[in-house]
Amino acid sequence: MAMPKVLRKYTEVSLIKRILVGLVIGAVLALAIPAGSEGVLGGVSEFITLLGTIFVNALKAVAPILVFFLVISALENAKAAGAMRLVIVLYIIGTFVAAVVAVIGSFIFPIELTLVPNPETDNASPSGVGEVLTTLILNIVSNPVGALTNANYLGILAWAVLLGVALRKASQNVKDVFTAISDAVATVVRWIINLAPFGILGLVYASVADSGLSIFVEYGQLILLLVGIMLIIALGTNPLIVFICTRRNPYPLVLRCLKDSGLTAFFTRSSAANIPVNMELCRKLGLDKDNYSVSIPLGATINMGGAAVTITVMAMAACHTLGISIDPVTAVLLSVLAAVSACGASGVAGGSLLLIPLACSLFGISNDIAMQVVGIGFIIGVIQDSCETALNSSSDVLFTATSEYRRMIAEGREVRMGHDAFSADDLGDLEKYQAMDAAEEIVDEVIDPSSVK
Repeated sequence: MAMPKVLRKYTEVSLIKRILVGLVIGAVLALAIPAGSEGVLGGVSEFITLLGTIFVNALKAVAPILVFFLVISALENAKAAGAMRLVIVLYIIGTFVAAVVAVIGSFIFPIELTLVPNPETDNASPSGVGEVLTTLILNIVSNPVGALTNANYLGILAWAVLLGVALRKASQNVKDVFTAISDAVATVVRWIINLAPFGILGLVYASVADSGLSIFVEYGQLILLLVGIMLIIALGTNPLIVFICTRRNPYPLVLRCLKDSGLTAFFTRSSAANIPVNMELCRKLGLDKDNYSVSIPLGATINMGGAAVTITVMAMAACHTLGISIDPVTAVLLSVLAAVSACGASGVAGGSLLLIPLACSLFGISNDIAMQVVGIGFIIGVIQDSCETALNSSSDVLFTATSEYRRMIAEGREVRMGHDAFSADDLGDLEKYQAMDAAEEIVDEVIDPSSVK
């Protein structure tokens, strides 16, 4: 009985707090027990390092099968666009532009990470675009079993897309089976992520023991690059997209979305948990409920500009570290791949981080190196994930409102960007009238007016 209570208490503590504790303990132990110690301390040092190795290997084991079933489940259950076409287009454009900005930012401010290359693995730079495209095509058409076994993420993605599209015409029972498998694998991932503090402890210990406390300067530079790019997107490219669609000053709407949605999402760190907040903001803005009741949950699934930034920057950092040169055509391919893979980030416990190997595979970077990059992502995730979620969630409302404002402007109606459609009193009165109407409808159904004398 004692063990379940301990586990319950452990899981009740915020994952961020647990990771912070693991990070601090790992750094302190690295200073107290240097790497290469002998005797008992040497055994302790090896055990601590083993914690990080086990965590990375667990991620390496589950990531391929997770991506495979996640994509199949998403595509087989995808709904038709219908009236959401413009919102979906804005979601896709916003995510792709975010990836492009991340590529440009990584070129301007290249960051190198402290990684441990595997001597048995070849991470040589591709000779040119031709080699990249050849590798891309060969990986896509590889054997699906071999793709899962060898963590060939391009092959996994290709086969998952084909099977997902093919299964759209399958019976609901068949779809439910794949959905259940996807949910089960995601549950296993959550179990692994719950052990992240111990893995982070081991990874930080190994990094600090080898490179000293200067390793945190490297992490700080990476955080600054990620947050800086996300700010450029939130206050630069996203407003530009809104302006192109509406020809109106976008900043009242942009700042309203960041204040009412982004700030909450920063602390909840969950786009799904922020859906009620976004729904309420859409209601205050006077948007069509039939539209935003669909577009907001949809945006929490596929509108992942922040995830695209994380995937792109981390993959580019791995390339800079390994000395892999990236030409413009390959950079465009990376942007497309990051945007596509980011759309599945919401279904992954750990968000965009477990999809970094998919982008790294474009450059022939081994799974061993890619998972070390994922480990670094978890270390900086305290800030990175909060900013990523804030950008993702606030842009759900931003693009939903942009789509509706564009329609209203085309119809010649008055639009007040980012302002409530009703006053606080009007909202209160509206709720009262809605409640009264609902009550009258119930009475009409129960009592036949013709029977009243």
